[in-house]
Amino acid sequence: MSVRSGPAVRSALAVLSALALVSGVSGCGLSSGSPMADDVSPGTIGKGRPLTGARLTVTSKSFTENLVLGAMMGIAFQAAGAEVVDRTGIQGSIGPREAVRKGEADAMYEYTGTAWISYQGNSEPLPDAQAQWKAVRDADLKNGVTWLPPSRLDNTYALAMNRDLHKRYDTHNLSQVAALGTAMPSAVTLCVEGEFANRADGLPGMLKAYGLKVPASRITQMDTGIIYTEAAKGRCTYGEVYTTDGRIASMDLVVMADDRTFFPHYNAAPEVNSRTLEKWPAIADVLAPLTAKLDNEVARTLNARVDVDGEDPHQVALEWMREQGLVR
Repeated sequence: MSVRSGPAVRSALAVLSALALVSGVSGCGLSSGSPMADDVSPGTIGKGRPLTGARLTVTSKSFTENLVLGAMMGIAFQAAGAEVVDRTGIQGSIGPREAVRKGEADAMYEYTGTAWISYQGNSEPLPDAQAQWKAVRDADLKNGVTWLPPSRLDNTYALAMNRDLHKRYDTHNLSQVAALGTAMPSAVTLCVEGEFANRADGLPGMLKAYGLKVPASRITQMDTGIIYTEAAKGRCTYGEVYTTDGRIASMDLVVMADDRTFFPHYNAAPEVNSRTLEKWPAIADVLAPLTAKLDNEVARTLNARVDVDGEDPHQVALEWMREQGLVR
């Protein structure tokens, strides 16, 4: 499976990426790229081909979801008439971000929480997703980066359980998990990552925010991939997951809603070099129909096609955009 950049590790990846940048951006693979050559024409995207004459470079991080989003962006630009250079798949977070900021790439799909915490240096996320995006947008304008409106795709933390246990305990959100923990303490067991178990915006904060009391003996720390397997088998009642992971769909896990909005928001949104957007303002209209269709269910389904079924991220993106009528 492709390496993913979940919220618990994004800051660490950013630091490692920054170290890699010391030797120059070219060391991250940003000095090369290949043209996208998809046979696409306008659907609901790109009518009138308003980007004819533009040569735009698209970048992304290297984990599955961001590869798919990068491909979607490039396909959208092509349908609108642009020539597109593909520089997707850059390791870490800082590399592609810096490429957009410096104008070495023109655009990517980035996550609001990553920008707010890792790039802009804030420690406390904003509980409202729209307010989080606005704060990120306003802060980044001075950096020469413009954020377009966000999608509903929010790649953050959650707890999930298998279908049989969901039917047995009938919990749908974290408040109900807390109530179950009070009424039937032995029913609640947790499988979590080590970092999540110790982060203020992870397990300790979640337990406090919801008044959920789970003794240490009923909390097991393990690697991410094992958590999904153990939760699917019911060996722990609830497993820590990322809300857009394809294994949620493939393993038929049920995600508990964060009804008190405790976890940080990581909404995917287009991040565009401001000079590029000034020259080609139609980029905003081109991407709007695509961004509007992106949500967690779409992400889970497409991520599963790559991580579980072994399909190519670019082909998955292209087929889905054609199915949706975004391009033809």
